[in-house]
Amino acid sequence: MAHLIWSPQAAADLQAICEFIARDSPEYARLFAGQVVGLVESIPDHPQAGRVVPEMETPELRERLLSNYRIVYRLKKDAVEIVTILHGARLLREM
Repeated sequence: MAHLIWSPQAAADLQAICEFIARDSPEYARLFAGQVVGLVESIPDHPQAGRVVPEMETPELRERLLSNYRIVYRLKKDAVEIVTILHGARLLREM
């Protein structure tokens, strides 16, 4: 199984999203954070399960979808790096 790495950007993204959600519902923010962490922790078991990020078309840059959010990760030799978490309506900028 690959080693899991959270980039500083991905950690900051999750925190910002949860803070935004918590304005309306702290409970839903906690639930969302738990869902993200659960999905992220499952990625190393089947790293190829995510689709290639459409706007990048780079095989090592993949994503999994959770509700309205994209969890983007990079496949490395012995690791999976969570790169960013963004709303599904947003395009990923050059990585």
